[in-house]
Amino acid sequence: MAKKVLIVDDSALVRKQLTEIISTLDFDIDVAKNGQEAVDKATAMQYDVITMDINMPVMDGIKAVKQIMEKQPTAILMVSSLTTADASITMDALDLGAIDYIAKPGTLNVGKRENREEILQKVKSLSRIPKRRLKNRNIKLVQREKPNVPVSEIVEQTADSRDIEKVVLIGASTGGPGLIEQICAALPANYKYPVCIVQHMPEQFTKSFASRLDRASVLNVHETSQNMELLPGNIYIARGGIHMNFARKSSGKIVIKEDTNKGESYFHPSVDDMMISASKIFKATELIGVLLTGIGDDGAKGMVELKKAGAYTLGESEESATVYGMPKVAYDSGGVSEQLDFIQILKKITTLK
Repeated sequence: MAKKVLIVDDSALVRKQLTEIISTLDFDIDVAKNGQEAVDKATAMQYDVITMDINMPVMDGIKAVKQIMEKQPTAILMVSSLTTADASITMDALDLGAIDYIAKPGTLNVGKRENREEILQKVKSLSRIPKRRLKNRNIKLVQREKPNVPVSEIVEQTADSRDIEKVVLIGASTGGPGLIEQICAALPANYKYPVCIVQHMPEQFTKSFASRLDRASVLNVHETSQNMELLPGNIYIARGGIHMNFARKSSGKIVIKEDTNKGESYFHPSVDDMMISASKIFKATELIGVLLTGIGDDGAKGMVELKKAGAYTLGESEESATVYGMPKVAYDSGGVSEQLDFIQILKKITTLK
């Protein structure tokens, strides 16, 4: 039986463009012109994937996502223009249960092969997500404020990268933002280690994402910049479009070095790039590699290199991963010391000694 896709957009041109691209998959395609029509159709019929515009008349995409995830949980792919304003709204949609997002046709040249392939790859991957996993994704949208921690609970952090004992390296893609937020929110005020995160996102999104995480965490969360010092008890989000690498200065201090060269990687930033760079700067015993849900194979090479050198690596299990792509390739390649459900991974990271 053919998979069913609902394309939701008030623009006839965008509906036409997305229909032309997705129809190459031989999926059955239906369309809706606004959020209310999308809710009505999605509750009357079970679609495998819904592509959802943000700004529409009658009902916007955010309200539609909320209602659909409450009434008929479905794999939703947000269609977003690459603007700072839309980045923040798209993050809200992910909070409410949407799985991922694509650039609105016209924002980028949709005719370019790699852009068309990204849309097809994401639609195909989302169409395979088991319905049972979708039922746990309708999360309440909360007003974030940085948690207040009593002074008595805060252990003073050493503000020097030369005091780093361990580094946690986390990679994620599709389905990852909500997990990353859970990790950041769970880390205690006295956490001693820097946490470096590559979440596949364009540049406008990582700034918004880092700000959101900073409000959710007692620790300070930074979007990376050139020569930013890596400090214990801080969280670093790799800037979209740029690889997060590391360098040791003559003083012994460790800083972030941003690399704009694409190299072999399709992704910018790349999990592989971060992990391989870290392995050249830190001892293997100082590194913990973590690979969460995501499409593709980014991070597998880095995890293999870390594990071979003697680092401890964690891969998310098929049972909990929204998309068991990246962690599967790493596991099959021998790059995973331990494969665990996300909740177990969260516990390992937050209680790291």
